[in-house]
Parts: sequence; structure tokens; C-alpha cells
Amino acid sequence: MTDHARAALEHLRDAHRFQWYVIPLLLLALYVYAAEVERRNWDVFFAGLALWGMDWFNEIWNALVLHFTGRAPVWGATGRSAYQILVGLNIEICLMFAIMGVTAAKLLPPRGTRVLGMPNRLVFVVANSIACVCVELLLNRAGVLTWDWSWWQADFPFLILLLGYAPFFVAVAVVHDLPRVRTKAVAVSALFAFDAVCLLVFGSLGWL
Repeated sequence: MTDHARAALEHLRDAHRFQWYVIPLLLLALYVYAAEVERRNWDVFFAGLALWGMDWFNEIWNALVLHFTGRAPVWGATGRSAYQILVGLNIEICLMFAIMGVTAAKLLPPRGTRVLGMPNRLVFVVANSIACVCVELLLNRAGVLTWDWSWWQADFPFLILLLGYAPFFVAVAVVHDLPRVRTKAVAVSALFAFDAVCLLVFGSLGWL
């Protein structure tokens, strides 16, 4: 097992590291979604949740990579945190992605708009994914986000873009554009139900 993986596991789900700033961060995330409910802006509300659900899915398979290889996750979160949830996910990252989903949904232009002659949804996915990869490169350079596999590195960021972020923004666009609120709710509920089952099953097996 790599040193980075050991560092990420050292404080995994250690409640003694709790810090009070988590509470206002949680309230901020709740406020962001409550504001969309108040406006009955269901496109943004469910699209935001879709990105958050996709992040949980990514973090689950990332933890499973560590379990089955015994070497390292694809990415690890080793910076100081108030609570390490999974090997690549701490409470700060979790709440950040919850808010980021709503932010991304609000950035979606009207569906028929073209950007540089291209469908805006494609531009939205690519541009936002590139922006997120750039942030990840900075976090990796700062030593708080670690990569131990040769195919997931700063000099080969294509898989980070394609697997790490593009699915997030595809989910945002797809759920946002679903024609009925009920369909959006069903899609997001199915995603979170799958995440919950994976957390329950793999967590009970000690794989996470």
C-alpha cells in the first residue's frame, strides 16, 4: 500500500477530528437547496442533486479500487479534514459537491442556444470538466489530493476529465432537461438508492 493511501486511511471515519465549521457548511448547503425549493425551481434542484449523487458513486468505486488492489485508490484525500468519510472523500469535499451541483445547473444556458456553433450542452460538459480538472491539478500540487497510478496523473489528465468529471455534468444536463418533475425525481432517487445500497453492502463487508 502506498504512503498516500495509508495517510488517507489513518483518520478514516475518526469522529475525534470533528471541527465546528462543518455545521455552518452544512447549513449553507441546505440553504442553497432550500432556496431552489422556495422558488419551485425543480430543474436546478434535481440537477444539483444529480451531480452530488454521481460524486458519491465515483467515491464508492474509488474506495473499491483500493480494496481490491491493496495498493491505492485512484485518488486520495489526505489534507486536514473535520471528517474523512471515504478514502477519497472528506466532509468538506462532500458539501462542496452538493453546492457545486446547484451552481453548475444555474450555469446551463437555454437548451436551444449554440456556443461557437456547437450544442451548448456539449460545451457545458467539456468546459466545466476542464475547469474542475484544473482545480484538481492545483490540489494535487498542494499535496491534499493524491494520485498514485500512472494513468491518473497531471501529465495525462484525460481520464480525470472523462471519468472524474464529465459524468457529473452530463448528469446535470440530462436531469435538468428531463420533461417532467416526476421523471427528474425518479431518476435522482434511483441514483441515490443505488449509492445507498452500495454503501450499505460494501460498507458492511469492510470494503469501504
